[in-house]
Amino acid sequence: MQKVFRLAFCAMLWMLCGASIARADDEPPPNYWPAPFGGRFNANFTFASDYAANGISNTQLGPAFQAGMDYRSPNLLPRDQPPLWLYGSVFGSNVSFPNIGGGTEIDLSAGLKMRLLADRLSLSLGYIRYLFPDIPAHFGWSYGEVELKADYDFGPATVSGRLRYSSNAQGGVGRSWNKRALVSAPLSFVKLPFDARMRLYGSLGDFWGEKPEAVGLPAHDYLYWQVGLVTSVWGLDVTLAYTDTDIAYEGCGYTRLCAARAFFSVTKVF
Repeated sequence: MQKVFRLAFCAMLWMLCGASIARADDEPPPNYWPAPFGGRFNANFTFASDYAANGISNTQLGPAFQAGMDYRSPNLLPRDQPPLWLYGSVFGSNVSFPNIGGGTEIDLSAGLKMRLLADRLSLSLGYIRYLFPDIPAHFGWSYGEVELKADYDFGPATVSGRLRYSSNAQGGVGRSWNKRALVSAPLSFVKLPFDARMRLYGSLGDFWGEKPEAVGLPAHDYLYWQVGLVTSVWGLDVTLAYTDTDIAYEGCGYTRLCAARAFFSVTKVF
């Protein structure tokens, strides 16, 4: 219960300070709150049966309770120019790691985003800081990443590319590069009751670390992938997904934290 209160307090503090991440959409989402200087806020809460980060479980295959808040500024350029805005977010989740224990993860992000080519192309550049206040500093778990992201809407599907770089990644890995491609397609031809909508997605990523032995990885890089189905109904996003990596059982500390598994999550946006 103490962790839940901590997450709620951090989300409230971020909102009151007017800190800044953006939603992917340029149009106002169905649920949002007016923010200072003409911007807008969104909040979201998620329950997930597992919290997978780059294919590896951050909760030792246990459930996760997560909360987040997004901020989007008004457009920074005149109306006849491409949309350009500031974004910011805060995200919190419970975590649990072998030989370290459980605690809380808090991610702070901020950056710039713009849309081009009749809003089909989105580009963003930002910074993410990952904080683990319950884990002793000597584990080196807190770190930061620079993120470059591009999305293009082809109509039937949206293709996204993401590149993240850290000069000193989690657990003393040193320099790291994290590349990921994602394809998402709405299943508009599937007619569902209650005005429900479905979306199918698939992603493939590659993580490279300078010193993999620092966190027990067997090689400098590994692949991770995920496929999932998102159903939006009654104001909820329900996700059923399957994720895996190419890390062998013995290369993952003789655990199943890197192995193939299915998980589900339920998200509510306010």
